[in-house]
Amino acid sequence: MQQLESLTREAVSLAGGARVIPILSAKEAEVGRQMQICNSCRYCEGFCAVFPAMTRRLEFGKADIHFLANLCHNCGACLHACQYAPPHEFAVNVPKAMAEVRGQTYVDYAWPPALGKLYQRNGLTLSVALAAGLALFLILAVAMKGGLWNTGLGGNFYKLFPHNLLVSLFAPVFLFAAFALAMGVRRFWRDVTPATSGAPLNGPAAAEAADAVLRLKYLGGGHGEGCNNEDDAYSLSRRRCHHLTFYGFMLCFAATSVATLYHYVFGWVAPYELPSLPKLLGVVGGISLMIGTAGLWRLNRKRHPLHGDLAQKPMDLGFIALLFLTSLSGLALWLGRGTPALAVLLCLHLGAVMALFATLPYGKFAHGIFRTASLLRHAIEKRKPNPVGLGAD
Repeated sequence: MQQLESLTREAVSLAGGARVIPILSAKEAEVGRQMQICNSCRYCEGFCAVFPAMTRRLEFGKADIHFLANLCHNCGACLHACQYAPPHEFAVNVPKAMAEVRGQTYVDYAWPPALGKLYQRNGLTLSVALAAGLALFLILAVAMKGGLWNTGLGGNFYKLFPHNLLVSLFAPVFLFAAFALAMGVRRFWRDVTPATSGAPLNGPAAAEAADAVLRLKYLGGGHGEGCNNEDDAYSLSRRRCHHLTFYGFMLCFAATSVATLYHYVFGWVAPYELPSLPKLLGVVGGISLMIGTAGLWRLNRKRHPLHGDLAQKPMDLGFIALLFLTSLSGLALWLGRGTPALAVLLCLHLGAVMALFATLPYGKFAHGIFRTASLLRHAIEKRKPNPVGLGAD
């Protein structure tokens, strides 16, 4: 019936020369149905950003649904608080419905569009196999030169892979990943902007959104006690593990950035030893990333099946595994740099890093980019008068 109504609206729009109203998919229509029910109840209005944004709408078009789905942090609090949750006949499960649409938006906004299907294939097995395959290729390349078990490297891996060679291998992959993500979120921003007041970004809104991102404000369950995981008990574990993972990743990225500055600006060539800034940032970041991803793996495996889209679990675990392997191999390389195992450890680390970069635009990493964009649009929208509240036009 909902699809028939959508087709009717499109036919009327075409006959009148009006703008075509995008047809909702079954998953998008389900989010719209549940939001209509939630809009009548509003018990969860203070839980997160989704529900205040919901109350500004009487209807839910495709852009509204995409915006709300990526605004959802999948904390699970609303599911356990809802009187209409399964087994009620209304079957309201906002975390699951939002997660399914969120996964669809990754495919829809992928760049180039033909590669969007990679989101559905980017699972745990593929991620680990890609890392292992790349590492094996590098190991064989080093072995053919007779340097696989070399005691004369002195801890300097540039003797195996020159700096310029590493840059030529990794820079194109990283730049493509960054460009692909930027193109995808650009289209997303363009589509949801008219549905979120249409106002441009401003300083106060950017500051509020940055605070929400950096503190993971909406993984607090609306009361600061945390979200739900395997049952209805509140826990801050997901928030803490996300923090360890996010800031660990950023510290590792900062270490690479500082090392690049050292190399090209000051002429200080790696390897760097403690207490140099690149090494401090890398070690602290690596340990934080390894602990955070280990915690996220455990929480993901124990997660309540109604809290999200089970079809996306392989993609989630694949991303977590690559982050963990990257941090583990990086720390192992640092600890074993003075041993004959340096070449093998370096190949394992480079394989994990390249696999991570190659899958960034088409894996779980995208959720942070799209969620940040949604938080920015929410911070902008909330500063405008509520179009359906008291005193509205």
